[in-house]
Amino acid sequence: MGNFLPNELIERLRSRTDFDSEAFAEIHERGDKVTSVRLNPAKPAKLDLALSETIPWCKEGYYLTDRPVFTLDPLYHAGTYYVQEASSMFVSYIIRALGLDHKEDVRALDLCAAPGGKSTLLNSVLNNSSLLISNEVIKSRALILVDNLVRWGNPNVVVTNNDPSAFSRLPGYFDVMVVDAPCSGSGMFRKDPGAIDEWSLANVKLCSDRQRRILADAQACLKTDGYLIYSTCSYSEEENEDIVDWLITTHGFESISVDIEDSWGITKTRSRGKQGEGYRFYPHQVKGEGFFLSVLRKKTSEETFSRRKIKKEKSDVPKGSIDKWVKDPSLFYTFMQGDNIHIVPKEMEEDLAIIRSVLYLKNAGTNVGKWSGRELIPAHDLALSNHINMGIEAQEVDLDSALNFLRKETIDIDLFSNTKNGWCLVRYRGINLGWVKVLSNRINNYYPKEIRIMNL
Repeated sequence: MGNFLPNELIERLRSRTDFDSEAFAEIHERGDKVTSVRLNPAKPAKLDLALSETIPWCKEGYYLTDRPVFTLDPLYHAGTYYVQEASSMFVSYIIRALGLDHKEDVRALDLCAAPGGKSTLLNSVLNNSSLLISNEVIKSRALILVDNLVRWGNPNVVVTNNDPSAFSRLPGYFDVMVVDAPCSGSGMFRKDPGAIDEWSLANVKLCSDRQRRILADAQACLKTDGYLIYSTCSYSEEENEDIVDWLITTHGFESISVDIEDSWGITKTRSRGKQGEGYRFYPHQVKGEGFFLSVLRKKTSEETFSRRKIKKEKSDVPKGSIDKWVKDPSLFYTFMQGDNIHIVPKEMEEDLAIIRSVLYLKNAGTNVGKWSGRELIPAHDLALSNHINMGIEAQEVDLDSALNFLRKETIDIDLFSNTKNGWCLVRYRGINLGWVKVLSNRINNYYPKEIRIMNL
């Protein structure tokens, strides 16, 4: 066996009956790269991706035969798909196995959400009437999370930037909480060989302690009989099965089992103390990277707060200001965030008031645009929204023009010769990319400079 993998990790894994050390070492020595994407069902498009077989535990997920330069694909920037590691898409299967995809008005929390893979997945799989709170404690990563959820285009999402302890202010509020916990990262050794040098038993211990703190601080926000989906990209029992034992013993959770297909290659495992069930993904057995997931249900009684004490905020959005911009505006509650008009589904008005009273919000719903006092200046978020009025003026462009637009470069005015002056959507293969303003002698490119393509 090659000596590039940490000996301490291999020795510990060898004690497991479900582990083949020779096959594990061989797959890492080969260094095969597996690329996979998950399609956005709300934005079907003709893609130039080399899709091969479907990922068996996620019907929206596909393996690619070749890895393209995603930066050069306008449809990637438009949110028609998300580049996500295949093993982590197992969350999709879990949500469906629990029946949460058909349940209305689910309140879901993705506690450690950046960069947004599991949040966009939840946002697709859960019912449209469900509310998703996506949280990230690190400010810079929270901005990336906002960008990815804006691309996904749904208004039933709130992005927060809070320490996990802040969610104890929402006791018994959530039906499901996903915690993809910060970990020592051994499951990423094949994908990122640099992670091998950073791995140590001391870091495993540090991560295990951090995982317990995160879970202990946040678990009160999960309602009685609510589900906790806990995952890591680590192989270490201290971060996986031992955490499951601790949750059962200390916080009154019970382990939940779901049926899986033997052909998938996923290894079912049980914790040493309480026999809690988990699912291990080894790269020599599945077409994906290392991953662990366990499903638990909260059995302790959790008091919740009185909703009667929550006062709804009166909307100060000018009447009719979004009517020409949003499809079916009567379905949405409108509110101001600074100078910008935002929308969320009308049935989530009370939830928004609750969340705003206890958490720090980075983004809520869809930003429709800035109100100038007389008219709306449309936001980039609106251009990517799945609820934009598709009757708005738009111009289809070719690949070169689309990439120029995404670089925030000057756009050829001749492309817009049949377009009225004013705000206009730029489309590529029928999918909105963003806004330009058509003037008599030039085209002003309004693609946000902070997300423009820097190099081609």
